[in-house]
Amino acid sequence: MSSVHTFRKPRALTPGDAVAVVAPAGVFDRAALEAGMAVIGARYRVRYDERIHARHRYLAGDDDRRLAELSTALTDPETKAVFCARGGYGTMRLLAQLAGRASTASIAPKPLIGFSDITALHQWLQTQGLASIHGPVLTQLGRLPAQAGPNRLFSLLESASPAEPLSGTTSYVGGTVEGSLLGGNLSVFTRLLGTPFMPPLDGAILLLEDVAEQPYRLDRMWTHLDLAGVFRRISGIVLGSFTGCEQRDASYTGDDVLRDLAVATGLPCAAGFPIGHGDINEPVPLGVRVRLEADASRLTFLEAAVTPRG
Repeated sequence: MSSVHTFRKPRALTPGDAVAVVAPAGVFDRAALEAGMAVIGARYRVRYDERIHARHRYLAGDDDRRLAELSTALTDPETKAVFCARGGYGTMRLLAQLAGRASTASIAPKPLIGFSDITALHQWLQTQGLASIHGPVLTQLGRLPAQAGPNRLFSLLESASPAEPLSGTTSYVGGTVEGSLLGGNLSVFTRLLGTPFMPPLDGAILLLEDVAEQPYRLDRMWTHLDLAGVFRRISGIVLGSFTGCEQRDASYTGDDVLRDLAVATGLPCAAGFPIGHGDINEPVPLGVRVRLEADASRLTFLEAAVTPRG
């Protein structure tokens, strides 16, 4: 199956561009955010509103605050990229109002960078036909090891050449397929099934990762995807990090469960890609065409994340 969907890509950034920092989801540690902002601030001009530090229960301020901050960042023509502070929970609470406030016509296409709960925003952007970047949130970026520095992220944002390929650790089902890379966090992705915020999946290669979900929960969410017909529509599966997804004292692992579930789909699937909540979270563009060579556990990017700056 071949994906027929195409996604618009934003213009490439250049050093010194203005970028926005937003917190559409959970509360965060101030020091961790400042460490991440220092990383991107060495290359771009960072803008953020001090109200980003607001708290409302488990959220980074109430829905109105977070919605206003996000919609402003997405529609401001001077802002060339949007970096998310943290995941957690809360982004999907904004989707219905965001869809009305920041329409396709009003969005100045720009990279949005984040993962985990930010998967909800990625999915919304892809329903609008826009590409985005699944990559570290700022509270993670500042603590990633030196070998997982920001160079790949900066290259994605600034280069009109495709990203360097990524390798996984194991093949669950062999085969080679091409399609648009979509997806993100398994938990968040499943929560948007049956809503208007699920992008077209026909022919896509589905990226999934998660954290702190016991094997039976992985099974339950995967089975939800199966019952919803997702595996009849996509062409392949890329599995990133599934961190802390183990049952204590069990005779099986989360990887054992995922392998069996993947094999049952019959779709080309490779696992162990350094994407997600692990010690390394390599950024990857969503909405770009990729080639998955599952036998070799290799993901090749066939398009750049951005278009040349005119």
